[in-house]
Amino acid sequence: MKEGIPIKTHIGNEKWNQAAAYYVRMQVFVMERHIALDVEFDDEDHDQTLYVVVYDGEKPVATGRFIMTDAHTVRPGRIAVLKEYRNRRLGERVITELEKHAQLKGCNLSVIHGELSAAGFYEKLGYLREPGIYEEDGVPCVTLKKIL
Repeated sequence: MKEGIPIKTHIGNEKWNQAAAYYVRMQVFVMERHIALDVEFDDEDHDQTLYVVVYDGEKPVATGRFIMTDAHTVRPGRIAVLKEYRNRRLGERVITELEKHAQLKGCNLSVIHGELSAAGFYEKLGYLREPGIYEEDGVPCVTLKKIL
């Protein structure tokens, strides 16, 4: 993060914010993790989908996707932070913003299908791991829940 350039967060479905979210996801999931394009970008990515994006000045550096599965449940997903911005609490910032928005929308439960390797991160944010490991997009995952 550059000296004097503010880190800002935006949540919305504007084309420019969607493009920023896709940029981060392309870098992290497709280029770095080698997840196929047609797997990474799915039916939940459309013009009404809301994305949280953290910007370092004008550069998108972290993102997450906001999906309500019912009137009281949010399913944050596609949480990603560019490699050079990791370990700066930006992933936590994305989750916090998604949770705040969910509460404004009347949600009281957050359910994450997280990669097994990221479960500890979510647990530090108050999520409880459900029993069982399953595969999603070719990656071992667990379900984690948090009362908002």
